[in-house]
Amino acid sequence: MAAPVALIQGASRGLGLQFCRHILAHRPAALLVATCRDPEAAAGLRGLADGHPPGRLTVLRLDVSREEDVRACADRVTESFGRLDLLVNCAAVLHPSGRGETSLRDVTAQGVLSTLTTNAVGPLLVAKHLAPLLLRGGGAFGRQPAEESQRHSGVIVNISAKVGSIGDNSLGGWYSYRMSKAALNMATRNLSIELSRRRPKVLCVSLHPGTVDTDLSRPYHRNVPTDKLFAAELAVNQMMSIVDALDGERTGKAFNWDGTELPW
Repeated sequence: MAAPVALIQGASRGLGLQFCRHILAHRPAALLVATCRDPEAAAGLRGLADGHPPGRLTVLRLDVSREEDVRACADRVTESFGRLDLLVNCAAVLHPSGRGETSLRDVTAQGVLSTLTTNAVGPLLVAKHLAPLLLRGGGAFGRQPAEESQRHSGVIVNISAKVGSIGDNSLGGWYSYRMSKAALNMATRNLSIELSRRRPKVLCVSLHPGTVDTDLSRPYHRNVPTDKLFAAELAVNQMMSIVDALDGERTGKAFNWDGTELPW
């Protein structure tokens, strides 16, 4: 049987880098593709690659705001592997300024558009160009049912956020980030419908990692209780547990890090 292939988009730091570490450590047969905007500056990825046999970890340049980059990445993966079992879209930005808007007067068109491009449009384009490869996957991630008609070939994981839930929003603020994650959740839902029409299907899920100790959330750590601020390793372990249990009943939904379903 061919080795499983996973691709982590936005892998140079934070959750993306930890997803790479997790798969390399816990999936010894898997081959890994890690993408980021500037591989030359990705010291963490270079260190991971140096610590594993040649070919185990492939690092590719990918700026999700440039569709030509996405297309070129898909071409490279097609040429080198011919299929894909898991795609995790991690790259995200809180806001170009580094802080979410606290009120309407802080909103700018540039800020909203830039955040939407990275957090929602980019992952959708990555899914567009990699979906043909996921449809050729071997179903190595997730839980396969006994019924042949319900089996899946690949899994798409979009790293979302609880603040993207419209039903859960009682505080307001953070216009760009909330809107981008709500849009990403809609993309997940749409993808799950379209890619479930194929046999075998591709499963799609949005996951909220909790508040993780990364550069994105660091400006707000003082407002987070210590027991609610997670290390990246813990967050990824929890999310991969959800991925390992994913099946056709759960596709197209959003889940908290602890496996509870998030309202749209």
